[in-house]
Amino acid sequence: MNNQYFSQYIEVIKDKFLSIDEKILSDIKKQLLIVKNNNSKVIIVGNGGSAAIANHVSIDLMKTANIRSLTFSDPSLITCFANDYGYENWVAKAIEHHHHQNDLIILISSSGKSMNLVNAASKSKELGLNLITLTGFIKNNSLSKMGDINLWIDSNSYNVIENVHQIALLSVLDFIISEK
Repeated sequence: MNNQYFSQYIEVIKDKFLSIDEKILSDIKKQLLIVKNNNSKVIIVGNGGSAAIANHVSIDLMKTANIRSLTFSDPSLITCFANDYGYENWVAKAIEHHHHQNDLIILISSSGKSMNLVNAASKSKELGLNLITLTGFIKNNSLSKMGDINLWIDSNSYNVIENVHQIALLSVLDFIISEK
């Protein structure tokens, strides 16, 4: 086994995480606490690996921080809304049906070009909801331009971006929990 590869990989993840402006992480924390104090909820959505991150973070928000949270990972919901409204609109329609005033939307897309999430961001803004976006690859991608807060990872590797997105969100959550 080549331990040098793994050491270098961990250093890349560490460097990308440490390059995040702490103000962004602090702003995410503030938004999560506003949601908790308002008894609102977080709606968190991604595609593929980012959907898995959304599910993990959503569960931990509810279980450990007592912050209401919702994901749209039910295959029946996804296929129904994609069939009826088109894949590019299913998340926007799900947000439209499930949101309440003062909810927080978190959209995760490594590329920032996933049209189902870009359209969901537009719908979120139309509904007056606060929006956090997590992206990578190109800095001023379509999704990041719509976020009130955007956490962008300067990488061209899906796995690096997704790992850092997850570490960032869970570190904010752990910070909230540590202050109980």
